[in-house]
Amino acid sequence: MAYTYHELKEMTVAQMREIAKDIEHEAVKGATQMNKDHLLKALCTALGIEMHEHHEVVGIDKSAIKTKIRALRKKRDEILASNDRKELGSVLRQIHSFKRTIRRATV
Repeated sequence: MAYTYHELKEMTVAQMREIAKDIEHEAVKGATQMNKDHLLKALCTALGIEMHEHHEVVGIDKSAIKTKIRALRKKRDEILASNDRKELGSVLRQIHSFKRTIRRATV
């Protein structure tokens, strides 16, 4: 059975040791003596599972938004250098809004 990182992380140590018992890999040798953190890392290595979950952005063009954020950051730096702070709040709010858009679209 193919496991995901999240499924393995939710399992108990006993369940993880049962899985490790059936795997012949150098990483899981001594699995009966490992604690959960070490066992999780060993199982991920033996099964070829990535150690963290990847989040995907769905429904928006992330690269275009990031380009806009970079441009706004340059504008923010120029405003800070010129000491003309009237536009600063607007620029900071736009940056914040774009970042929230990306976070909301993350699955």
